[in-house]
Amino acid sequence: MEPKAIYAQNVRQALDYVARGEVDAGFVYATDAAIMKDKVKVAFSVSAETSIAYPIAAIAGSPNPVAAGKFVDFVSTAEAQAVLARYGFRNRP
Repeated sequence: MEPKAIYAQNVRQALDYVARGEVDAGFVYATDAAIMKDKVKVAFSVSAETSIAYPIAAIAGSPNPVAAGKFVDFVSTAEAQAVLARYGFRNRP
């Protein structure tokens, strides 16, 4: 039988299809697969030429710029980086 492609609107929907057993496999980010590690198994990882970046910044017109700046600073701490690492996010080399 020829494999059939099932399209999803986004990565989380693809992950949900896999987690519910509605499809045999799907392409998702490692960070998304990590949130359902009890329901999905990572079969292999695909290397990308360019790493995926998640920039962080405080909004210029923030109603609470002090708290926003503190949050941005916190994300750079070892404590916050450890939390992000538990969910599959890695610092760039």
